[in-house]
Amino acid sequence: MSKKEITLILVGVVAVFCALFGVVYAASNSRMFVLTYNSAVVGTKDVGTKIVQAVIPPPTLDKKAYDAKMMQLANLPVPKVASTTATSTATTTPKLTGPWPVKAAYPNVGAILPFNRIIAYYGNFYSKGMGVLGQYPEEEMLAKLRAEVKNWEEADPTTPVVPAIDYIVITAQGSPGKDGKYRLRMPDSQVDIALELAKKVNGIVILEVQVGLSDLQTEVPIYESYLKMPNVHLALDPEFAMQTSGVKPGRVIGTLDAKDINWAANYLAKLVQENNLPPKILLIHRFTEDMVTNYKQITPLPEVQMVMDMDGWGFGAKKINTYERVVVEEPVQFTGFKLFYKNDLLAPSTRMLTPAELLELSPQPSFIQYQ
Repeated sequence: MSKKEITLILVGVVAVFCALFGVVYAASNSRMFVLTYNSAVVGTKDVGTKIVQAVIPPPTLDKKAYDAKMMQLANLPVPKVASTTATSTATTTPKLTGPWPVKAAYPNVGAILPFNRIIAYYGNFYSKGMGVLGQYPEEEMLAKLRAEVKNWEEADPTTPVVPAIDYIVITAQGSPGKDGKYRLRMPDSQVDIALELAKKVNGIVILEVQVGLSDLQTEVPIYESYLKMPNVHLALDPEFAMQTSGVKPGRVIGTLDAKDINWAANYLAKLVQENNLPPKILLIHRFTEDMVTNYKQITPLPEVQMVMDMDGWGFGAKKINTYERVVVEEPVQFTGFKLFYKNDLLAPSTRMLTPAELLELSPQPSFIQYQ
């Protein structure tokens, strides 16, 4: 091989290297080479008196795709077009009206919604009556969850499904306990089980909080080590938030105000910022107007995606009416819909709503929870 051929090969290798790593060649008197990734220095080399940077730009959100998916989820009826007249052939382009899709801050890169749908199994491992997580042996429960995931994938092939283990980490209690707060905190060992189950289905964990006569500011930070994990999210259950009424859980329906929900959102956002995490999901249960007050003041953030979850049970028409009344008519960002394997079959109901039926809703729920 001639010297000329060797030289050409070496030049080609250098060119490929520069193209791959985005190296910008400096002037001949440069003294320093700096390679950065996501604005962080990952390597340096003494090559001259100037700084040469190779910057790999951080990933960005495809806002056009995001907006298109939000429109798909809004599932708006086809607007009517004004008919033409004998004297004019011009058509009228209808303007979309209504609150959906909600105008909110675009999420940071890595957000689950709206590009995916979350299918969650709910409950507590200590209780067979609180949901499917504690009702069935592990493998049977996971098999049922996988089956529901498949059902939703077939019903809506355009939206990938993320399985979730939705674990009630703080449960409201009928007895006051030592501090009179009517709630029971689960040990870390139980949360670890939820994490292992989520790993088996390649899913996420949602930690549910029922504060009783305590408050979010006291209870949520107890599980901060878990909420710092990228695959762990948070759910609030106003039904069992009794600090406003002062009544023990179960006697009346509790409530959370926008200020409580915004506190939780800002708390999660701080964890996201400090730990370089993808956006968190903040789920809020609701089946009456009074369960959530001042909804217009609830503020989704780039770091936190809000889901208002219709949590009522009963026959299909009743559930859809509740969804439209307390979730659709008071828009926040995304919506959820809860299905009960047992309570949704109580008379006069004869069956549960199907994925196809829920996909006809406007907006379509991005979160489906099974109890």
